Amino acid sequence: MSRRPKAGLAPHELTIVWQSVSLLLDYPNPATLARLDLIRGAARSLPATIADSILGFADHLEQTPLPQLQAEYVETFDNRRRCNLFLTYFAHGDTRKRGLALLRFKQTYLSAGYELDDAELPDHLCVVLEFAATVDQERGRGLMLDHRAGLELLRASLTDLGSPWAALIDAVTATLPALRGDERDAVRRLAAEGPPEEEVGLAPFAAPQFSAGAAPKPTFLSMPSFPGARR
Repeated sequence: MSRRPKAGLAPHELTIVWQSVSLLLDYPNPATLARLDLIRGAARSLPATIADSILGFADHLEQTPLPQLQAEYVETFDNRRRCNLFLTYFAHGDTRKRGLALLRFKQTYLSAGYELDDAELPDHLCVVLEFAATVDQERGRGLMLDHRAGLELLRASLTDLGSPWAALIDAVTATLPALRGDERDAVRRLAAEGPPEEEVGLAPFAAPQFSAGAAPKPTFLSMPSFPGARR
């Protein structure tokens, strides 16, 4: 917390942070590795603490064999409830209330003029970051703030594991306001209790690719990856 920049980031800096993390937090694949030079070039314009998080993780991706990265990703995000990349899972688990929470995400996207297809659930962190970076910063930030406790539990869980992906969540939370007292209390409660465990269907949102063992992929919206990068 003490290493976070005190001043707010400019809109173009938020775009770079959120888009970079959206790309790097995806399931490791050759396309991600091919973007590393672009990501590094953009990240170097950011405040040092945030840039270090992104650049350090980019180096980790480049230096680690792809099969090892993929195995570590699955072990981290698919097999650990407290390292879930679906934001509504922390508050609702697989309960009926989660379906309503997912609907709110979809409605938020629709209100900005964008509709996701069925390739991904709308609360996946990569999707939220992509939306915030390239479509509507305020609405995207609002979704993150509404699920701040889950985001902080994800960050703490990855940090406790010594996971390299913790650096990416550090970069995201550095773009958000400092935690208030009630938010810190919510994080403590969530850390103590964990996500709800009641398992029910999530229709109409459930699909085979959303099972616990599936490798998540973000839905890329029709906007440039970085300012001025449209081709």
